[in-house]
Amino acid sequence: MRVKLTWQTVSPAAYWGATYALRGVLRVVVRWKVTGRENVPATGGFMVVANHMNNADPPILGAAIARRRIRFMAKIELFKWPFGIVPRLYGAFPVRRFEADLGALLNAERLLKRGEVVGMFPEGTRSRTGYLGTPHPGTAAIALHSGATVLPCAIAGTEILRNPLKLIFRPTFSITIGEPIVFEKVRRPTPEQISEATERIFGAIRAMVPRKYLPPYTETGEAAADGDNPPGE
Repeated sequence: MRVKLTWQTVSPAAYWGATYALRGVLRVVVRWKVTGRENVPATGGFMVVANHMNNADPPILGAAIARRRIRFMAKIELFKWPFGIVPRLYGAFPVRRFEADLGALLNAERLLKRGEVVGMFPEGTRSRTGYLGTPHPGTAAIALHSGATVLPCAIAGTEILRNPLKLIFRPTFSITIGEPIVFEKVRRPTPEQISEATERIFGAIRAMVPRKYLPPYTETGEAAADGDNPPGE
């Protein structure tokens, strides 16, 4: 009997092979710290959301979660050949950023309904300044429309990968996994409900990141600590 190889059949093995290899590398080249792994649901579909500091964040976040395979939503530009082989092997699916990509939203909801884990970065792109950016409503819209549980996470330290030479000093990479946020399913969420859910999700992330990643003035008007420099400086 011949087995037809597809991305769906090979990507799980590729994902777990890359994930456990990366965990080994991280233990050697950086000070690797993960807290809150007990908050990861053992079964069922849910969303993993985090701040975004570097292009390496998806596999690093996957290595931190460890117990569940994450299907990341990734910008469609990454799926161009030949580099597009990498996100396909990793099980990612494309999204057109900064626009209402209904196909990507429906794909995420289908994965959640099947009991899979969907990974998203509410900021939509990695930070260019080293500070937290502004969240987009797509993550909250999916959470409300699907009734999915959201697992907020905070990533710290990966911005140093902009200058890989700094790895010789074994910097600290930390992933903090927060408590799950449960949303009731809303068939047609209003803009107000989406806005409130966006703030709830991103507020949980903001509360876990080190203070140096907060902009000089947060959305609440609170000033950052004196002497804080943009991360990576």
